[in-house]
Amino acid sequence: MQWRINPVIRKATIVAFISTLLAACQSSAPDNPIRSADFVDLERFMGDWYVIGNIPTFIERNVYNAVESYQRKDERTIATTFSFNADSFDGKRKEYNPTAFVGEDPSNAIWGMQFVWPIKAEYVVVYVDPDYQSTIIGRTARDYLWIMARTPELPEAQYNALLDIAAAEGYDISKVRQVPQNWD
Repeated sequence: MQWRINPVIRKATIVAFISTLLAACQSSAPDNPIRSADFVDLERFMGDWYVIGNIPTFIERNVYNAVESYQRKDERTIATTFSFNADSFDGKRKEYNPTAFVGEDPSNAIWGMQFVWPIKAEYVVVYVDPDYQSTIIGRTARDYLWIMARTPELPEAQYNALLDIAAAEGYDISKVRQVPQNWD
């Protein structure tokens, strides 16, 4: 006997599953809020950022050449493209296109990242250097972290300084993995 699942039920089940996963990414009321950058100049922040290190989400566990790109859609909405090679430098290039919503905080550092409507995961610009060449993105839950730069490599001292900032914000930096980047 062959089982057939109604396509409507299958789609509803998939949506419910994804929604449950993404809801787990949302932070509840913070007992220990994470610091955000004093101010993020959104125009300067736009463009490509290479993911140098992270505490990965489930889709980032085995990525290579990861790049996060931002483009303003309007005053408070940002089109985001996250692209990477899966499993190796020669792996299939994959792309995700969530939308970021800049919160009402005057710092422009607190965003909601939306992969599936209506769920917005917390996304905080913890740090951005004065020249907008490196940044740290975090979450109050301290479950995920992204260290990014405008170039695919950072000098070791600079990378370690960014790790120190993350540690000062309560992150377990032993969980941070460097994302392989090779653009030759």
